[in-house]
This record gives sequence, C-alpha cells and structure tokens, in this order.
Amino acid sequence: MFEAYLDIETTGLAISGDSITVIGIYLVGDRSTRLVQMVGDEGTRENLCQALAGAQTVFTYNGSRFDLPFIQTALGIDISRHWHHHDLMFDCWQNNLYGGFKVVEARLGIPRQLKGLSGLDAVMLWWRYKMNDDRNALELLLQYNKEDVVNLKALKEKLLRQPSRETP
Repeated sequence: MFEAYLDIETTGLAISGDSITVIGIYLVGDRSTRLVQMVGDEGTRENLCQALAGAQTVFTYNGSRFDLPFIQTALGIDISRHWHHHDLMFDCWQNNLYGGFKVVEARLGIPRQLKGLSGLDAVMLWWRYKMNDDRNALELLLQYNKEDVVNLKALKEKLLRQPSRETP
C-alpha cells in the first residue's frame, strides 16, 4: 500500500468546457517513491486507475472542489468512490492557513524551485507546447506539476507537526 498525491493541470477553470492537460501523481510507499505524469491523451480513465491501483489514500489540495470533479467529468471516474480521498486544504483551514496552495506553501516555508509560476502560467505553457511544439514549455509545465505533487507530501508532513490538529 502507498499514498498518492494528485494534481491536475488544465486548459482553464471550466469543468465542462476545458480539458485536462497533465495528471500528476506522486506515489509514496514505505521504501520508494515514483512520479507518474500523464500528458494530454495519456490521461485516460484506464491509465489513471492503473496508476492509483494499490493506493491507500489520494491526497489533494482543493481536490474536492476542482481536481476530482474535473476528473469525473472528463474521464468518468469518481476517485472518492474508489479510493479514500483526503483534501489537505481543509486541514489547512483547521490550522488557520487560508489561500491557494502556493500561499500556504510560502507561509509554511515549503520551498519551490519554480517561484512565481501560477495555474495561469501552466495554461499558457500548455498552449505554447501545443501551438509551437515548444518542448521547453512542456518540460517547464511538467516540472511545475511535479513540484505541486511533491509539495503536497511536504504540506501533509508539515500539518502532521502542527500541535492543534489530528493526523490526516
């Protein structure tokens, strides 16, 4: 069994009109870690289920309101029905940590190599890749997504050390 930290990148915020561009999953077991990133057409129901097979818990940040509904609409799978889902945003709220993921990371001292990039930048990087076959844009997008999923684990660990809350 292992934990899965999941984050998606999309072409925009409209669940019914936009598309998933990257599904990132950081898989953490007792003795190993593995990063899975599905780009564009690789992001299928089958590939997602295969990547999550054996996961005990799927962790997200704001996944209850964005990632999971987007995945359900786009791929027809309700992750919270098949896996235990834990949205770390609500743990942050219990610890008086409000704002987007990057704001919370900064408040807790979780470092990022790609400082200043946002979800809008992720959208723009995708379109640079698709329109111009810009491989550097794709690599930057994948690095951005990797930092998101890896930092979800760092966030969970920081929250575990908070004296005022229960263990997720």
